[in-house]
Amino acid sequence: MKTLVILILLTLICFLRHSTSLQEGCCPEYSKTRIPRPRVKHVEMTPDHCQNKAIVVTTVCKRICIDHKLDWAKKLLSDFKNSAANFTTSAAALKVFKCKK
Repeated sequence: MKTLVILILLTLICFLRHSTSLQEGCCPEYSKTRIPRPRVKHVEMTPDHCQNKAIVVTTVCKRICIDHKLDWAKKLLSDFKNSAANFTTSAAALKVFKCKK
């Protein structure tokens, strides 16, 4: 009986770990806030396995999920992909923004 209980618990743990790892990098909800371009460090789409498709904007302070249907977010992603070398923010510009703790 103890063996069966242990086997069931191990199976449950494996299932939970697997389902959690599948959602890594996904966005549970969207922000509607426009991000000032000088704050943007990186822009990318969520991974294909994510249920909610989003444009993920990484700023100086945090990672923000934006609805992939918004025109300004699409343009931000397109601009970043087309000119990643020119899009990088200078260190001086990053120092201007302070992260809230």
